Amino acid sequence: MLHDPRRAVLQAARHVAREHRAPLLLAVSGGLDSMVLLHAMERVARSRIAAVATYDHGTGVAATVAVAHVARAAAALALPVVTDVMSAARVPTTSREAEWRRARYRFLRASAHALGARLVTAHTEDDQIETVLMRVMRGSGARGLAALYAPSDVRRPFLAIRRATLEGYARDAGVEWREDPTNDSREFLRNRVRHDLLPAMRHADPTLECALLAIARRAAAWRARVASLVDAGVSVVLPDEESIAIARAELSGYDRGSLSILWSEIASRVGLALDRRGTDRLASFITKSPAAGWVQLSGGWCVEATRDAYVLRRRPADAPCELALPEHGEVQWGSFRFRVVDGDRVPNDAVDDLGSVWQAAFSSTPRHVVRRWMAGDRLAPEGGRQRRRVKRYLTEAGIRGLDRPEWPVVVTGEDVVWIPGVRRSNAASERSGRPVRHYICERIDR
Repeated sequence: MLHDPRRAVLQAARHVAREHRAPLLLAVSGGLDSMVLLHAMERVARSRIAAVATYDHGTGVAATVAVAHVARAAAALALPVVTDVMSAARVPTTSREAEWRRARYRFLRASAHALGARLVTAHTEDDQIETVLMRVMRGSGARGLAALYAPSDVRRPFLAIRRATLEGYARDAGVEWREDPTNDSREFLRNRVRHDLLPAMRHADPTLECALLAIARRAAAWRARVASLVDAGVSVVLPDEESIAIARAELSGYDRGSLSILWSEIASRVGLALDRRGTDRLASFITKSPAAGWVQLSGGWCVEATRDAYVLRRRPADAPCELALPEHGEVQWGSFRFRVVDGDRVPNDAVDDLGSVWQAAFSSTPRHVVRRWMAGDRLAPEGGRQRRRVKRYLTEAGIRGLDRPEWPVVVTGEDVVWIPGVRRSNAASERSGRPVRHYICERIDR
């Protein structure tokens, strides 16, 4: 431990405060590390603090007491506080560490965004050592081994400072904190690593911690080189905040191993961390250069092959299995909206004429239902044609990739009578001498 812990801590806090002009949101849990963060940042950069953020994981009295302690400490310093609590319905029963972290960071990032602030946390060098060791145990690749050294929008002033130094600062400065009882529970992997595994390994090899930090630094440098390679050699288009498009030509000539490395970096640009299975699956998919199709990734993401590009995006939310068309008004089915309209006042911008495949006219009875198309579905006779497979019509209309499994059909009884935007049967066309109800279907995700 340094002889002057106050100087080391305040210098680290001052460095982060000078690094950016943005206001700072301090993430404070009430524990030792974060209470030192609050104390030090208030000393060196009080005017820069937008607020103090604290999150109650809903785990019981100790968590509530810690949040109250943070609120009192911030109030005593006349600093604004933002808080939130995990509802009882959301408290996880499995994978609790990961779920708590995700919930906490959702709150912290949302709060920072609302304040236009930079998030600051109290992670220490001890946290980095523990994280790297856990990732080694899980077989993480180079990207994961960088751990807290990886590029991030979160500022961590104490990342080069040991926890013992923060303890010395707290003792000298009279900082009060609250111990989290879960920090001693061997139920959680990090605690087993911190209290059992690391001390035993340190005893066997005193150079272990230095070696782990060196691995992380090399991994972080490797990540930076890959990022530079992607910046210089791959044209990445960001159509929106949650998708990436890359021209097929940009990825030609790369083998599977190289594609795995490139895609891990590309995906990180929309906040997606690909695991080893995801990168292997994706590299295999692209190596085959498919004309169409898609591959599922973690977290609801996928990569779709189009004629000219590969597109990384979130999969559309599942549409309901079955929904009756309304007698009046409208209903939404997945990415489609069905509206009842007056046949004499069909909007000109919605359809060209009554023959449009985006419009249909049905008798008032029987019941008409919209659902996903299924293998084996055939469209009822239309325009002199006999029944043909819906799949064939979709193919002829150029509906492929992720759009295909989400495409609706309208069914009357056992018959598919309308494939919106593609075909309709005789049963979905207006004929004189019968009461009908007119419907227009619209895509609402474009």
